[in-house]
Amino acid sequence: MGEGREYISHTEEMGSIQISEDVIAIIAAMSASEVEGIGNLAANIGNDIAEFLGKKNLSRGIKVQISENTVTVDVTILVRYGYTIPETAKLVQNAVYNGLEAMAGLAVRAVNVHVGGVVFEKVAKHTSEK
Repeated sequence: MGEGREYISHTEEMGSIQISEDVIAIIAAMSASEVEGIGNLAANIGNDIAEFLGKKNLSRGIKVQISENTVTVDVTILVRYGYTIPETAKLVQNAVYNGLEAMAGLAVRAVNVHVGGVVFEKVAKHTSEK
Protein backbone atom coordinates (compact mmCIF):
# COMPACT_ATOMS: atom_id res chain seq x y z
CA MET A 1 0.00 0.00 0.00
CA GLY A 2 3.02 2.22 0.11
CA GLU A 3 4.96 4.76 2.10
CA GLY A 4 6.42 2.19 4.54
CA ARG A 5 3.32 2.08 6.71
CA GLU A 6 2.03 -1.06 8.31
CA TYR A 7 -1.57 -2.15 8.02
CA ILE A 8 -3.82 -4.52 9.89
CA SER A 9 -5.84 -6.60 7.45
CA HIS A 10 -9.20 -8.24 8.01
CA THR A 11 -10.34 -10.67 5.36
CA GLU A 12 -14.09 -10.55 4.96
CA GLU A 13 -16.53 -12.37 2.73
CA MET A 14 -16.61 -9.52 0.20
CA GLY A 15 -12.89 -8.70 0.30
CA SER A 16 -10.31 -7.33 2.70
CA ILE A 17 -10.28 -4.34 5.01
CA GLN A 18 -6.93 -2.71 5.74
CA ILE A 19 -6.42 -0.22 8.55
CA SER A 20 -3.28 1.95 8.48
CA GLU A 21 -1.11 2.40 11.56
CA ASP A 22 -1.76 6.15 11.13
CA VAL A 23 -5.48 5.58 11.62
CA ILE A 24 -4.78 3.44 14.69
CA ALA A 25 -2.56 6.20 16.10
CA ILE A 26 -5.21 8.88 15.54
CA ILE A 27 -7.90 6.78 17.24
CA ALA A 28 -5.55 6.21 20.18
CA ALA A 29 -4.69 9.91 20.41
CA MET A 30 -8.31 11.03 20.31
CA SER A 31 -9.30 8.43 22.91
CA ALA A 32 -6.47 9.45 25.25
CA SER A 33 -7.10 13.18 24.89
CA GLU A 34 -10.70 12.77 26.08
CA VAL A 35 -9.54 11.63 29.53
CA GLU A 36 -9.93 14.24 32.25
CA GLY A 37 -6.57 15.14 33.73
CA ILE A 38 -4.64 14.96 30.47
CA GLY A 39 -2.87 18.21 29.75
CA ASN A 40 -1.79 17.06 26.31
CA LEU A 41 -0.07 14.28 24.47
CA ALA A 42 3.68 14.74 24.51
CA ALA A 43 5.45 15.18 21.22
CA ASN A 44 8.85 13.94 20.19
CA ILE A 45 11.35 16.13 18.33
CA GLY A 46 10.11 14.97 14.91
CA ASN A 47 6.54 15.97 15.77
CA ASP A 48 7.70 19.37 17.04
CA ILE A 49 9.56 20.08 13.79
CA ALA A 50 6.61 18.95 11.65
CA GLU A 51 4.21 21.18 13.58
CA PHE A 52 6.63 24.11 13.31
CA LEU A 53 6.59 23.66 9.54
CA GLY A 54 2.79 23.82 9.55
CA LYS A 55 1.95 20.12 9.38
CA LYS A 56 -0.63 19.29 12.03
CA ASN A 57 0.01 15.90 13.58
CA LEU A 58 -3.09 14.40 15.17
CA SER A 59 -1.21 11.38 16.47
CA ARG A 60 1.54 13.14 18.40
CA GLY A 61 2.74 11.20 21.42
CA ILE A 62 1.55 7.87 19.99
CA LYS A 63 3.66 4.95 18.80
CA VAL A 64 1.96 1.92 17.24
CA GLN A 65 3.47 -1.53 16.76
CA ILE A 66 1.60 -4.10 14.71
CA SER A 67 2.41 -7.76 15.20
CA GLU A 68 0.38 -10.78 14.08
CA ASN A 69 -2.85 -8.75 13.71
CA THR A 70 -2.58 -7.31 17.21
CA VAL A 71 -1.45 -3.84 18.21
CA THR A 72 0.68 -2.47 20.99
CA VAL A 73 0.31 1.24 21.61
CA ASP A 74 2.69 3.51 23.51
CA VAL A 75 1.10 6.77 24.65
CA THR A 76 3.19 9.62 26.06
CA ILE A 77 1.10 12.07 28.07
CA LEU A 78 1.41 15.23 30.06
CA VAL A 79 -0.73 15.11 33.22
CA ARG A 80 -2.38 18.23 34.56
CA TYR A 81 -1.21 19.29 38.00
CA GLY A 82 -3.54 18.10 40.73
CA TYR A 83 -4.50 14.79 39.11
CA THR A 84 -3.19 11.48 40.42
CA ILE A 85 -0.73 10.14 37.88
CA PRO A 86 -1.42 6.38 38.29
CA GLU A 87 -5.20 6.88 38.16
CA THR A 88 -4.99 9.16 35.12
CA ALA A 89 -2.64 6.74 33.33
CA LYS A 90 -5.03 3.85 34.01
CA LEU A 91 -7.94 5.87 32.59
CA VAL A 92 -5.86 6.55 29.47
CA GLN A 93 -5.08 2.82 29.12
CA ASN A 94 -8.77 1.96 29.34
CA ALA A 95 -9.84 4.73 26.95
CA VAL A 96 -7.29 3.79 24.28
CA TYR A 97 -8.01 0.08 24.61
CA ASN A 98 -11.77 0.58 24.38
CA GLY A 99 -11.49 3.13 21.56
CA LEU A 100 -9.38 0.85 19.37
CA GLU A 101 -11.56 -2.15 20.09
CA ALA A 102 -14.82 -0.28 19.43
CA MET A 103 -13.83 1.80 16.38
CA ALA A 104 -11.49 -0.58 14.58
CA GLY A 105 -12.35 -3.99 16.01
CA LEU A 106 -8.69 -4.57 16.86
CA ALA A 107 -7.10 -7.03 19.22
CA VAL A 108 -5.05 -4.82 21.53
CA ARG A 109 -2.06 -6.55 23.06
CA ALA A 110 -1.00 -3.68 25.34
CA VAL A 111 -1.41 0.03 25.97
CA ASN A 112 1.73 1.42 27.61
CA VAL A 113 1.41 4.88 29.14
CA HIS A 114 4.48 7.06 29.61
CA VAL A 115 4.16 10.25 31.64
CA GLY A 116 6.44 12.81 30.05
CA GLY A 117 5.64 15.71 32.33
CA VAL A 118 3.17 17.74 34.33
CA VAL A 119 1.24 20.72 32.96
CA PHE A 120 0.59 23.67 35.22
CA GLU A 121 -2.35 25.78 34.15
CA LYS A 122 -2.68 29.31 35.40
CA VAL A 123 -6.03 30.26 36.82
CA ALA A 124 -7.23 33.61 35.54
CA LYS A 125 -7.90 36.08 38.32
CA HIS A 126 -11.19 37.88 38.07
CA THR A 127 -11.30 41.32 39.61
CA SER A 128 -14.45 43.28 39.95
CA GLU A 129 -14.29 47.02 39.81
CA LYS A 130 -16.81 48.98 41.81
